[in-house]
Amino acid sequence: MSKRSEKFRGMRTHGHGKNARRGHGKRGGVGNAGSSTHRFISVYKENPRYFGMHGFKRAPELIKKKKTINLEEIQDRLHSLVENGLARKENGTYVIDLSSMGIDKLLGSGRITRPVKIIVAEASERAIEKVKSSGGEVEING
Repeated sequence: MSKRSEKFRGMRTHGHGKNARRGHGKRGGVGNAGSSTHRFISVYKENPRYFGMHGFKRAPELIKKKKTINLEEIQDRLHSLVENGLARKENGTYVIDLSSMGIDKLLGSGRITRPVKIIVAEASERAIEKVKSSGGEVEING
């Protein structure tokens, strides 16, 4: 045993203070340790919005989302819609009631080549224009 260690026999810390020989003790911790206590000011200066809650999130039942469909999807699914009884053929035009299918709005992406009569609550101007150019019509029942 050396003279120095002999000198510290019976002393709890052996001359290294309270925290110095602990892991990362002298510098007050590692990472974000102490961000709410001894490092509060530096954290708060850097990002004043770090603590507390900001804003709010609306309840999911209050968020109203419209179900939409594009003309291209109608064109692709027309045959299966007729087979499943969701569309019918009258005088050479297909009649599709999107409102009964739970769809709120018709959008104008894609092309439609067959004459269709579409019943829906809402439709974009482009969709109405494309349906009319193919020989059909859009009936809005909002």
